[in-house]
Amino acid sequence: MDLEMVMQELEALGKERTKKIYISNGAHEPLFGVATGEMKPLAKKIKYNQPLAEQLYSTGNYDAMYFAGIIADPKAMTVADFERWMDAAYFYMLSDFVVAVTLAETDIAQEVADTWIASGEELRMSAGWNCYCWLLGNRPDSEFDESKLATMLEIVESTIHDSPERTKYAMNNFIYTVGVSYLPLHDKAVETAKAVGPVEVKRDKKKSSFLLASEVIQNAVDKGRLGFKRKNVRC
Repeated sequence: MDLEMVMQELEALGKERTKKIYISNGAHEPLFGVATGEMKPLAKKIKYNQPLAEQLYSTGNYDAMYFAGIIADPKAMTVADFERWMDAAYFYMLSDFVVAVTLAETDIAQEVADTWIASGEELRMSAGWNCYCWLLGNRPDSEFDESKLATMLEIVESTIHDSPERTKYAMNNFIYTVGVSYLPLHDKAVETAKAVGPVEVKRDKKKSSFLLASEVIQNAVDKGRLGFKRKNVRC
């Protein structure tokens, strides 16, 4: 399938209601409003296709950019490619659920995520922290440096309340993902969550929401889900 055919297929799957939900979360035109589950049959037909993924991502159409992440071949992407994708990721559903997810399937994931976390840019920081969440929830504990993750928990504890709004979400995700999916630091993550307490996230034209990592960790403990790892990062 070529770019034009895929764009036609995506447009046919679009729904006005879904489009409105995406726009309320920060998406803007052009977009069709395709539910992510509706993309799966099309993705099965195409499988991995990096050249097509690049074409789709460069359209600037939200649904095409999201679908690009599903059919991308992460191992064919370089640091420069991920930087380019991040430059075009204009809101969190792209930075966290397309770019960070795709990055999490590469050997350069931690290296790139570290630079994004240190960047001071809201969406890059958010993608960096979230990439670690995708990694921790999928890869064996042995692939991580325990002292590095412990230091990252300390950074979260001391900076989360003063961080940009989307970065707060990602840092909160990091605390509970370490607590649930990385057993060597479960106790430290619980301590960090308690020390951090509720995290207020301000949202445009909506009431603030409050995040509480300690509750999420406790729920996982109650359900016997400590050590949870998902089979695949991407759908």
